[in-house]
Amino acid sequence: MARLFVDISPLRDSRDFRLLFGGQLASMFGNQVTLVAIPYQVYLQTHQSLWVGLTALIQLPFLVIGSLWGGAVGDRIDRRRVLMFGSAVLMFVSIGLALNAQFHDHDLVLLLALAALSSGFGGFSSPARSAAIPQLVRQDQLVAAYSINQIVIQLSSIVGPTLAGPLLAVNVAFCYWFDAATFVVLLLATSALRPLQPLGNAAAVSIWKSVKQGATYVRGHVMAQCVYLVDLNAMIFGMPTALFPALALVSFHGGTITLGFLYAAPGVGAFIGASTTGWVERIKKRGRAVVLAVVIWGISIAIFGFSHYLWLALIFLGIAGWADVISAVLRNTILQTSITDEFRSRLSSIQMAVVAGGPRLGAFESGVVASFSSTEISIVSGGIACVVGAFALAKWRPSFWTTSTAD
Repeated sequence: MARLFVDISPLRDSRDFRLLFGGQLASMFGNQVTLVAIPYQVYLQTHQSLWVGLTALIQLPFLVIGSLWGGAVGDRIDRRRVLMFGSAVLMFVSIGLALNAQFHDHDLVLLLALAALSSGFGGFSSPARSAAIPQLVRQDQLVAAYSINQIVIQLSSIVGPTLAGPLLAVNVAFCYWFDAATFVVLLLATSALRPLQPLGNAAAVSIWKSVKQGATYVRGHVMAQCVYLVDLNAMIFGMPTALFPALALVSFHGGTITLGFLYAAPGVGAFIGASTTGWVERIKKRGRAVVLAVVIWGISIAIFGFSHYLWLALIFLGIAGWADVISAVLRNTILQTSITDEFRSRLSSIQMAVVAGGPRLGAFESGVVASFSSTEISIVSGGIACVVGAFALAKWRPSFWTTSTAD
């Protein structure tokens, strides 16, 4: 059984990795609550899934710019300082969201502006966090470390939406106050880290040139391109979160608790997957495993779209989450073992833009398709397109399909 469950040696061996783990776990709980609260608040004010999708789309350019900026800065200065600055700004943004929600007449424009800022500074700090992990653990512990990182993400994606349900039923503002409080924990944990100075000579050039160097590096790096494209395919076509408020309130005739269950279900499957990744370390053909995991994700999303019973929908969302976390662990490992530290934060920033930006594009895509057809057609067609896209990528880049641990 020990070979089945995740290796926790990075937590046992590295004090700084434990601090990063604890701080991120706390802040992700609050972040996931906010990720449910914002679309719910928008849906209540507009009663349109299209507006929920547009909200995600508005956040996207801020996320991309913040990620690229944070990646360039993270390759130049102490990554601990980057994390502390980003966390402090995000705490004040959450306070702004809470104050806006306190008023009886919620300001939609202000809500969208603060949501965009939250995405931007979330993107700013995340590359440094991902790039710091190889500095905190041995290389032979990277699969385990990124599996543990996925456990943090997926555990929070279960607890956060589950908490959001009852909090939303009382007051939307409570969600944002809770998020602000968790950033205090993250700041304290981050301040206790040792300095995380980047390697390489990125500081010798301007930030703009540093960003361009990162983009040039990606253009010549087939594995990085494939890692990003396979994830974008899965998230753009197979991430219908913009439809969750409509599904919860209309299709399943529920309320905020049902909404929380829909957001939490993929996290349950992903948490199980991340906790049992001992076998993933023994996979030799990692690229092939990534493609097959994305195919399972797409099929599960399509079946979810056909599900008219809540319990069945939750099961297939859970299976999709399990497949996604296997893909994420392998994609992170492929990327981080194939690049040099000099570009680590910059490529992590592009990966962050993909990982967080893909679901926003997916929310917009599903909202638009649903507005012209139906919720069911939007979800099912997206799942099918995801499967087709995964096989198309494998055919276009056969070197990724055959990527192994020896590459």
